[in-house]
Formats: sequence, structure tokens, C-alpha cells
Amino acid sequence: MKTPISALSFIILLIFSCSSVASADNHEDFLECLSEEFRNHSSISNLVYTPHNLSYSSVLLNSIWNLRFTSGSTPKPQVIITPEHESQIPTIIHCAKQNDMEIRIRSAGHDFEGLSFVSKVPFVILDLIKISEVTVDAKEKTAWVGAGAILGAIYYRIAEKSPTLGFPAGFCPTVGAGGHITGGGYGPLMRKYGLAADNVIDARIVDVKGRILDRKSMGEDLFWAIRGGGGASFGVIVAWKLQLVDVPEKITVFRIHRTLQQNATRLIHRWQYVAPRFDKDLLVYIEAGRTSYLTGRADSSRRNITLGATFSSVFLGGVDRLLLLMQQSFPEFGLVKEDCTEMSWIQSVLYFQGIPIESSLDKVLLNRTIAKLYMKGRSNYVQSPIPEKGIEGIWKFYYESEAEDSAVTFFPYGGRMAEIPESAIPFPHRAGNLFKLSHMVFWQAEKAQNTERFISWTTKVYRYLTPYVVNSPRASYFNYRDLDIGVNNNEGKTSYAQASIWGLKYFKGNFDRLVRVKTIVDPKNFFRNEQSIPPLHSRWTNEEN
Repeated sequence: MKTPISALSFIILLIFSCSSVASADNHEDFLECLSEEFRNHSSISNLVYTPHNLSYSSVLLNSIWNLRFTSGSTPKPQVIITPEHESQIPTIIHCAKQNDMEIRIRSAGHDFEGLSFVSKVPFVILDLIKISEVTVDAKEKTAWVGAGAILGAIYYRIAEKSPTLGFPAGFCPTVGAGGHITGGGYGPLMRKYGLAADNVIDARIVDVKGRILDRKSMGEDLFWAIRGGGGASFGVIVAWKLQLVDVPEKITVFRIHRTLQQNATRLIHRWQYVAPRFDKDLLVYIEAGRTSYLTGRADSSRRNITLGATFSSVFLGGVDRLLLLMQQSFPEFGLVKEDCTEMSWIQSVLYFQGIPIESSLDKVLLNRTIAKLYMKGRSNYVQSPIPEKGIEGIWKFYYESEAEDSAVTFFPYGGRMAEIPESAIPFPHRAGNLFKLSHMVFWQAEKAQNTERFISWTTKVYRYLTPYVVNSPRASYFNYRDLDIGVNNNEGKTSYAQASIWGLKYFKGNFDRLVRVKTIVDPKNFFRNEQSIPPLHSRWTNEEN
């Protein structure tokens, strides 16, 4: 059951009778505003959901990946709107501004900290799930993609047009293009072509004034800011124009697990020296933790926990050349031909999801259904190899009960990533970084009461890593959002000093330029969240805050 505009006044009465006066007034007036603005647009009636709709909960929860933000105490939106066209968004922004309603923008719901669908003040979710069209021009090697499109759909539509075109974005096919690209977006083609945001050549955004802008009309400063600086600080990104990249007809992959007894520690240590210097066509990353989690095979005894590391690779070429490169650079690993599989680039998307590569591509890649788990993740960057003793210290955390479903991931940089200047886009982690080091922990609903224990476990690991990772300031990846590194005020102004605590970790020196852009395009800070870019005037006010 959805909310027809003709029924909005009835719903307003229900809301008023069931809510506090303050929040009801905002909610009531917002719906009334929509009713008036869309009086001649009956199609909006199918796009508005309130808590009184039978379908409200399913619309809210279907796109939430992290179950930490589905509890009864989690703040819920007073309204969810799922626009079908960019032309409907200016009115939504106008009504939200008029009624002091915060907007949270969601493309697919993979936000680590729930910022795209949770707020502590009255808010509306602008869910872009229906703005998801993907149009590929194989001749020009470009694609326009709606912000609500998932990566799987982008990959599928590209492969429909050409087996030798791809796009350098993430592994997970259910991640939304809107958030993924605006935070940087890394994946298996990163060392060859850089980030997803490095390969954006145009965009469409609705700004705080309700203007629909493309690259030319928004200007280069705003276009710079939304490619890696977090688009939700600046407006509603509705579409990206992507530069597609060349991939060979056959690539080679492998996924090999080594336990501690098989010298996993020494292999990880050696990997740090060679992986960032591999040929650009070769990417080898590591996931370390319990063998049972990494391989899906249970330990033979609960008392005998086996630890190890899984080495996974994407090579843009045939197996013979891969073997030669590995023998030259990483002979200690002992890669043999039987470990490797040749396949198409699009099949590799399935491979790294653990799905048989013969599976129907459309049924897998166009499926928005997401696995739902409780999780917490944190990230760091490493510029000097961690000594073997330091790696050995990481293992001890994986004997603890909270680490049953957890891994630490070593993702190599170098290649194209070292060639792009750190100021080219807001994402700054370029030359000098050997790899990104992230650790995540997952748990099931039956352990939800122990959520704080799992979060504390990630904090212990984070603190342990301090001597081995980039510091002054510590560095983190924006798409692995982490509110433990600092937050803005929920209400009122946030000073530059307060925001820079987290902002410098994500953006380094690019944070100042992001603040200047924000000051120009959204000086009253309408588009905001716990880690949104503040306008510069906040720097002059309440510095002590």
C-alpha cells in the first residue's frame, strides 16, 4: 500500500495524533508542501512512504546491509521518497528546506555507519533505487549510469555491448554507484586504471537551489569535489558519465589459501615488498584471519583454531605470462598453472563472489538482494612494510571469540594509483602508499546483544596497528566510513577544527579545498550528516567546540 497524494491530508492527521508536536509539525508540513507542489503530478503518489504504509518497513529495510541500524531504537525516517526522475528531486529539496527536514540520500544501502538512512534529527530518505538506468556507448567507450544503479548492473550492461570493455569499480555487485563512486571506489582494476572516481568524465547533480547541473554548468570545482569527496555534502548526484576501459578477452585469476603452518606470515611479509611493484596488469590482495571463515571449511576441532591468509589475484592477461611475472617477482609463493583459471572479465565478477562462472549473468548481476549482517569496519594505510613480528601480533586477535567471522585485508597500491596526483580528486591516498589495510568483523542476529564487544574488538586491532600505519594524521578510506575517528555536531554548527579531526584522515590536504567548495555551493549547510563537509563560516565560529 502506497501513499496517494489525495490521502496525504489524512495521513497528516494520523501522524499528528501519534507523534510529538514538534516532529509532527515538520512531517505534516513537509507532506503538505509535496501535496501542493505536485498537485498536477499524480505519479508522485507512488513514490511517497510514511510509517503508516504497509510497505514502509520493507522499503526502508530492503536496502539496509548493516543490521546494526535496524534495531527498534534506531531513528527512522518520517518519510521515504523514491523518485523516478531527476526532475522530481528539486521539489523534494525545496519542501525539506522549507520544513527543516534533513535529507539522507541512499543509492543501495551499503553505508558502513548507516549515514545514508539514519539521522538523529527529523529526516527524509531520498532513495534513488528507481534512478538506475545504465546506457552504454561501446563505440565511444562511455556509459551514463543512474546513481541508484548497482555495480553488477553496470558490469552486465557493459558486457552486453562488448567483452573487451570494463570499468574499474568494486568487487561487490550489489553496491550502489551513487555512494561508491563519490567516495573513490576501488576494485580489481585499480592498479591498471585507478579508482572509479578517476574515470568519471561528467555527472548530473541537483544542488541546494534545486538546479540540475552537469559538469559544464556546475563548474570544475564542484565536479572535482564530488569525485571522491562525498557527494552527499554537496547535493543529490543523480547520474555519472563513466569512461570505460579496455580489458582482454581472457584474464587469469587465482585464489589460494596458506595457513600459518604453510608460512603465511612470511608470505605476507614478502608480499608487502613486491605487490605494490608488480606489473600494472597484476593485482594480488590478501585476506587474513581464521581459515574456517576464509575458506568456508569448518575447523576440525573448536579447540584447534587454524589461521591463515588467502591470496587472490586478477591478472589482465593469460596464465603463461602471469606465471612468468610471479616467478620473477614472488617465487616464494610457488604459483603453478593448476592454481590458475582463465576466464572473461565479466565472469571474474562472479568468481570473486564465490558464484560458479557458468551462472546466468543477469540473474546474478541484476539482483539487488543483499546479504544482511551486523558489521563494523575500519581502515588504515601503510607506507613502510610491517615487520614479521608485527604481523605475528595481528594473528593473536584472531584467536578471540569475536573474530570468528572477521578478516584483515591487505589491498596493494602502486601502478596507476602511484601516478595520479593526490590532489587530482579529493581521494588523496596515492604515491607512497604500499597498501590499504582494513579489518572488518561480522556477526549474526543471535549475537546482537554483544554488539559492543565486536566493536571493541575492532578498536583493539586499530590501536595495535598504530605503530605500523600512516599517522599524523592517521589515514582512512572515506567509503569505509568510521564514526569512531570523529563526527560533526548533530545540530547547530560544526567548527572547521572539529570536522578536520576526521576530514584530514580521509582527505589529507584536499579537505581544505572541499570546505571551500562547500562554502560556495551550500553555505547554510543544508546537505549534512555526521561526517559531511562543513562550510567555511564554521571555522570562524565556536572554534573551541
